[in-house]
Amino acid sequence: MFDPNYKFTCVDRFLKYVKYDTQSDEESTTFPSDPKQLELSKDLVVELKELGLEDAAMDEHGYVMATLPSNTDKDVPVIGFISHVDTSPAVSGKDVDPQIVKDYQGGDIVLKNGKVIVESENPELADMKGFDIITTDGTTLLGADDKAGIAEIMDAIHYLVNNPGIKHGNVKICFTPDEEVGRGTEKFDVEKFGAKFAYTIDGGTRGEVETETFSADAVIIKFHGKNVHPGYAKGKMINSLKVASRFMEKLPKDRLSPETTEGREGYVHCINIQGNEELTTCKFIIRDFVDTKLKEYEDLLKELVDKTIEEFPGSSADFEVIEQYRNMKNILDQYPEIEANALEALKRLDIKPIQTAIRGGTDGSRLSFMGLPTPNLFAGGHNFHANTEYVAIQDMEMAVRMIVTIIQVWEEKA
Repeated sequence: MFDPNYKFTCVDRFLKYVKYDTQSDEESTTFPSDPKQLELSKDLVVELKELGLEDAAMDEHGYVMATLPSNTDKDVPVIGFISHVDTSPAVSGKDVDPQIVKDYQGGDIVLKNGKVIVESENPELADMKGFDIITTDGTTLLGADDKAGIAEIMDAIHYLVNNPGIKHGNVKICFTPDEEVGRGTEKFDVEKFGAKFAYTIDGGTRGEVETETFSADAVIIKFHGKNVHPGYAKGKMINSLKVASRFMEKLPKDRLSPETTEGREGYVHCINIQGNEELTTCKFIIRDFVDTKLKEYEDLLKELVDKTIEEFPGSSADFEVIEQYRNMKNILDQYPEIEANALEALKRLDIKPIQTAIRGGTDGSRLSFMGLPTPNLFAGGHNFHANTEYVAIQDMEMAVRMIVTIIQVWEEKA
């Protein structure tokens, strides 16, 4: 039973963390992609040590790891909790000015600069009447993705340290850099972390337990043309930009794209085109919940490339497939106790579980295939990567309860 008189610390922690500008940089080749992320990470180490986690440290790559030692005689599997310090490059995370809407009673939420969180576009607000909602002033993102998760994990550890009567096994904590640019697990040392199973606290709506993600590949297509001086190009020039444009026109118009798919439907998505007369490069991401579907989509792209090249004699193309990540369900199905214990925790807290497949990926996708099975749980935030991002205080506090309860469930079932 969670102490009903406990004074949560997650909100104060969160309001402090969002003041750190921790945007990652998708164009960077360093790791972490922007060293400003490390300022928050360094301070998190200090906080963890203040909580009594003596081994708390940040490694040379910016990963913060710490251990809450076991206080039980049982042989409990070592469980980890993971969140990321960086925020999305899509919207500024500098000079975040959080606002709190007290006792929300419905309707649109007008931000300080006039931007609006529209109630009809945010159905989650219907369940937040009476809640206190943290927003931005409309000029930046908030950083609930994933500083809410960090604050919740820190508060859960604070609770356990101050309530030693709650039995638990070894609990591992990790705060990672560069999740938002797809590199959060690039230098993650699973053996050093030392957990058998883990949970990322990086989801949205209260009750989310996400054990299935897209499988993902990238495809890079390079169209080679022939450039000559345009004044003397008749019968000689092969403009690779035109070759690429013809190829793009051949893509399906009414299916297989993000704007035409939903639910369990996969897609083929061009994210970047760069080129000149000589060379044009098209970059695609390919997504589906079924691994074999990726090959079908890639074969379709290759067929369209070949047909396009036939229409431009003298042109050529390179076609490269890069595996990115696979559906973590392939791994998590082998360890049903991970999801079962999370669901048991939600049941004890009277939270209706939301079990949906993520139309995207998480660090847990990669970690699961690296030997650390890791589903994703709610942190409470909404409208990630936008200046209309928000999170309810009551949802953050419930996430703290969830983390503590999951730890209790693992100990009880050991």
